Amino acid sequence: MERVATGFGLIEGPVWDPGRGLYFSDVINGGVHLLDRAGTVSPVIPKRRGIGGMALHASDGLVVGGRDIALVRLADGHTRSLLSLDAIPGATGFNDLTADRAGRVYVGSLAFRVFGGDAPRPGHLHVIDLDGTMRTLSDGVMLTNGLGFSPDGRRLYHCDSRVALIRVYDVAADGSVGPWRQFAALGADGVPDGLKVASDGSVWVADAHGGRVVVFNPDGTHRQDLPVPLPMVTSLCFGGDDLCDLYIVTGSRGGPSENCGSIFRTRVEVAGLALPPARVAA
Repeated sequence: MERVATGFGLIEGPVWDPGRGLYFSDVINGGVHLLDRAGTVSPVIPKRRGIGGMALHASDGLVVGGRDIALVRLADGHTRSLLSLDAIPGATGFNDLTADRAGRVYVGSLAFRVFGGDAPRPGHLHVIDLDGTMRTLSDGVMLTNGLGFSPDGRRLYHCDSRVALIRVYDVAADGSVGPWRQFAALGADGVPDGLKVASDGSVWVADAHGGRVVVFNPDGTHRQDLPVPLPMVTSLCFGGDDLCDLYIVTGSRGGPSENCGSIFRTRVEVAGLALPPARVAA
């Protein structure tokens, strides 16, 4: 496992752009950065903190989370809010997100300040439709995190970090979801964070306290663990021309310094899924 970037506080939201490289955020220190295909890191969006999830947008932009869901145009940094906290009573922010094949954006809302010492309160799962309207799909998510679709788009996986399990929902043609059920769990000490799905339907989950990526088969049985050199494994992303480069991102907690958050890369035998861009009204 090769360390390809380091020196960050808490890396999140990795997104692979085939033409440019890997976008990622630093939740603590702020900003979105690009690790280009030559291995150089450069800032893309300055300052903005708290970005726990991102997706490419078909208009050559990035959809980012945090204090709201916003679309940032890469050419000039122009930012437009797609979903504000005012639309969700009690919400304090948004965490991870993903897009479906149609381009809708699925995102989880938070109902307490995760780093502010608040008592945990459950948040929700929402979808932003192509016309920009929002629907709330599910509730009771204690700490919303990674989201990803099965290869056929008929199932949505969703990590709840506070109860150490991964939900799964059946997805209807209109983008709504049925009642959630448990797909898999990480155990009492596990903290499921970011999530991606591979082309064979396996589900790859970052364990934020376990120094590993946990891989589950499509039926929810455990396949393997991939150990990571730092303990706070926050998310992951498939990249490279064949989508067999696995990028794993970490925070600094439990590491040797306050800014040791790193990006690791390793080759894997199963390719990831090419993630569709968001197409919500820009």
